[in-house]
Amino acid sequence: MTGLPISVCIIAKNEEKHIEECLKRLKLYHYEIVLADTGSTDATVEIASKYTDKIYHFDWINDFGAARNFALSKASNDWILSIDCDEYIEAIDETSLSALMQQKPDAAGQILIRNRFTQGGQSSIENIRVSRFFNRKYFHFVGAIHEQIEYIDASSNVQEMHSSYINPVSSYSLKQVYEAPITVLHVGYDGSEDEMRIKCLRNIELLEKELENNGPDSYIYYQLGQSCMRLKNYSEAYKWFDLGLSMDVDPSQTYVQTMVESYGYCLLELKMNEKALQLLNIYDEFAVRADFVFLMGLIYMNNGLFDEAVGEFEKATAMERFAVEGINGYRANYNIGVIYECTGHLKEAREYYMKCGAFEPAVARLREIE
Repeated sequence: MTGLPISVCIIAKNEEKHIEECLKRLKLYHYEIVLADTGSTDATVEIASKYTDKIYHFDWINDFGAARNFALSKASNDWILSIDCDEYIEAIDETSLSALMQQKPDAAGQILIRNRFTQGGQSSIENIRVSRFFNRKYFHFVGAIHEQIEYIDASSNVQEMHSSYINPVSSYSLKQVYEAPITVLHVGYDGSEDEMRIKCLRNIELLEKELENNGPDSYIYYQLGQSCMRLKNYSEAYKWFDLGLSMDVDPSQTYVQTMVESYGYCLLELKMNEKALQLLNIYDEFAVRADFVFLMGLIYMNNGLFDEAVGEFEKATAMERFAVEGINGYRANYNIGVIYECTGHLKEAREYYMKCGAFEPAVARLREIE
């Protein structure tokens, strides 16, 4: 049995923890698997060899984009799916994907990545779409860190027709994109605190070098802020987000929406509650998904404006678009329950905790107030 003419390109270094599950799931689809190893000293290559014979060595030069482009060059097919070792395929609708390949050969397919992470001791999922499925005749990777795809010839007619830039290095948008029917689970945030710290510090070093080489870039500022948040260095994250948002950014870009929300969470962590209320000035632009509305509920809550907070959480539950799972459901209802409990309205608190289903913090509160 043969699958669609797709090459799955992966770069790896010391990924024995994840690569077996990654390749085991991929193997079900019978795509070509191309692995560019950047210097593994563990069993990564040995494990990978059970699933593919297209394994190549790439001398690491602190440039993820270069490593990914090397992997592209070794593929037998022009259609490329680029994933990481800690990303596991959950679903691919091959019938729909085949049709899109014929209809949109020079457009970028945005796959759905479900980022699993822990927040407040609870496991959470954040959904993002990233351009990872494409035809290498038209696209390649740019950026040494948090690399993205870009049209190969920025001066060609194809480029002029199909893309526009915020910054030519990395913070650009591709006009010709579509939702590729591919879903992956990203488990890279499941590691130990030490593993996460090492990864974040490496990323920060590469991102700062990118800034040094190419100048101010809102997307790089955003990624620096995200890395600092994962290290719980909120004052440093606040600085990077502030720089990113001071630039001329496009509110319709997903990373800009996330940067605004992360900026708001930093303000709350830093107890800058009154300053956080200033996000009301951009409410109409950014209240396009439940995550921002939920954040405003938290900001009102932290400023003692409980009626306004309940209103925002209620609004969040009515919204279909979201990034973090539960934001438009049990998480919002839980916060409403907390407000009612703290203000002595126990009947209403129980009602909203009951709406949270098996969400453990709500279950615990119900036990307390029964």
